Amino acid sequence: MSGSDGRSLGRRTFVLGSAAAAGTAALAGPLATSASAASFGWSDDGSNYVVDTGASLVFKVSKTNGDLTSLAYKGTEYQGYGGKNSHVESGLGTSTVTIAQSGSTILISVTYGTLKHYYAARSGENNVYLWTNKADDSVTATRYIVRVKAGLFLNDEPDSYTYAPTVIESADIFEKSDGQTRAKHYSNLRVMDYNYIGWTTGSVGLWIVRSNHEKASGGPFYRSLLRHQSADGGGLYEILYYGENQTESERFGLQGPYVIALTDGGAPSSSLYAGTLTTSWADSLGISGYVSASGRGRVAGVGISGRDTAYAYTVGLANSAAQYWGSARSSDGYFSIAGVLPGTYTLTVFKGELAVHTGSVTVTTGATTTLNTIAIASSNDPSNASAIWRINNWDGTPGGFKNADLMTYAHPSDVRASSWTGNVVIGSGTETSSFPCYLWKDVNSGIIVYFKLTAAQAAAAHTLRIGVTTAYANGRPQVVVNDTWTSAVPAAPAQPSTRSLTVGSYRGNNNTFTYSVPASAWLTDTSSYNTLKIYVASGSGTTSFLSAGTSIDAIDLLA
Repeated sequence: MSGSDGRSLGRRTFVLGSAAAAGTAALAGPLATSASAASFGWSDDGSNYVVDTGASLVFKVSKTNGDLTSLAYKGTEYQGYGGKNSHVESGLGTSTVTIAQSGSTILISVTYGTLKHYYAARSGENNVYLWTNKADDSVTATRYIVRVKAGLFLNDEPDSYTYAPTVIESADIFEKSDGQTRAKHYSNLRVMDYNYIGWTTGSVGLWIVRSNHEKASGGPFYRSLLRHQSADGGGLYEILYYGENQTESERFGLQGPYVIALTDGGAPSSSLYAGTLTTSWADSLGISGYVSASGRGRVAGVGISGRDTAYAYTVGLANSAAQYWGSARSSDGYFSIAGVLPGTYTLTVFKGELAVHTGSVTVTTGATTTLNTIAIASSNDPSNASAIWRINNWDGTPGGFKNADLMTYAHPSDVRASSWTGNVVIGSGTETSSFPCYLWKDVNSGIIVYFKLTAAQAAAAHTLRIGVTTAYANGRPQVVVNDTWTSAVPAAPAQPSTRSLTVGSYRGNNNTFTYSVPASAWLTDTSSYNTLKIYVASGSGTTSFLSAGTSIDAIDLLA
């Protein structure tokens, strides 16, 4: 997939998302039911409401359960994956489904218990606008999936192609005969990295344009299902809540609009992107939970000082009801986050993906909250500490370590991965690239770091730090120095309880483990290498790549 704002991530090109997730416009008031005029309008075929957008798109919605049963563009049917419809989750049960038209807008409303779902069409547009309001956990609704017929688009995302001969993990990760792995999990994109996802033949494009994710969870760096292809067809996802390696509780409320967009092969219009989409035309539709642009506020910061300009900085807002984010300008750290629901939020400044400042900000309706320059305390960035040696820099990711790039779109057992074992020598110049990004109790526990100390350094106690970005099965590092000094097993920090390292995600809760190593542990012979052995401690997990493990951010020995 490519576009004018495409970026190469690893080995493929993706479309970048806007940094600031703008809010949706609010809705209130009923629609008057009316018949169609000209080609734009709707009809009832007995089983479905049939909507003609007056352009090249005709779609159908089941009157029974709210499924999208047909998506026909220029006379070609695209809906239909393995005989299944497109729908919320895996399909709702019997629902109340109504339709109404007001001028150039048609709205289909679906009510299933406490869940409300909406489809809207605009005259002359080849788009379907969708909203989903999950009020509580009484209804399972974690996604909307567009199911696309097989054979209509080339498989340009081979790592998410889910048909392969051998299942190697949990019935959802596969291995080909050549040793490459495939899974629907392997999206390789964080939420903030894309505006849309889909396929194009060059003459037809089918896309989902994501919402602002204000009621989703996980923040700007979260990875979740985006799309997959199999022998039966393809699936495009808008994730409403995803539990895999999730760091936050589920948020409830209205999500959207997200958009199913059909094009003549090109990217969907940038006017649909979450950071730019305005839906004032929907203000009077009566969509449950809708808050208009006038009912929202904005946060702007004049700058951020104390930044390491080698890194991108992101500012996030989060509370139990909503989440937002925006990129800080590289020159001075200015940021602006619009479309924010009123409330008090925790404001977090991230260097890369590492939180280096937190504060609080209150957003009020129709107003801009302006913040003076945010100063990042030197002590909040662990890279500022003087170190005898350091492996990788502190940015909240395993980027730079061995196999780190591959792990967002492949299983650790993939034939393309370099050996997960191998020791490291400080001063070799390859310390970071030769150190594995992940450590597992059953795979490569006991990695050795070799290093020399001066006489003065060996005469003093030092603090060793190991930063991690997530852990599986409570895996955490325990260290042994020169086979004579062994650290205590540290307490396990809060981390997601699901799979992570094998499903393309290193994003959990960043944590720094510190070890006070006494002077007596060091070798006094300055010509000899000291050894640091890093083991994975845990009483949980199973075997191999599902044994207890952890993802590494950085390791250093402080002066």
